[in-house]
Amino acid sequence: MPRSVNHVASRARRKKILKRVKGQFGARKNVWTVAKNAYEKGLTYAFADRRRKKREFRALWIQRINAAARLEGMSYSQLMGALHKAGIEINRKTLASLAMNNNDAFKAIVDKVK
Repeated sequence: MPRSVNHVASRARRKKILKRVKGQFGARKNVWTVAKNAYEKGLTYAFADRRRKKREFRALWIQRINAAARLEGMSYSQLMGALHKAGIEINRKTLASLAMNNNDAFKAIVDKVK
């Protein structure tokens, strides 16, 4: 009895990955073994970077809040401590957005906690 290899499924599996690495440089786009490795490594980076993105955005928001707070004569840590003490629940993303786009509202919040 000859061996059954199911070329339809294996070709479909390879085509799926080759389609996903389209646009890569060199052999990564058309050589099966290289493309498979590139694809798997890309998935690894994607998984890690979804977490790194959260860290980087939080750091960006803190820098923006700190810059705006220093214009009002406070540091970031003093502002956040005063907000906590005053019982004002506002997240860093919103606070950074106010600092960038609505300076009057940010100034009003700082004046309220001073």
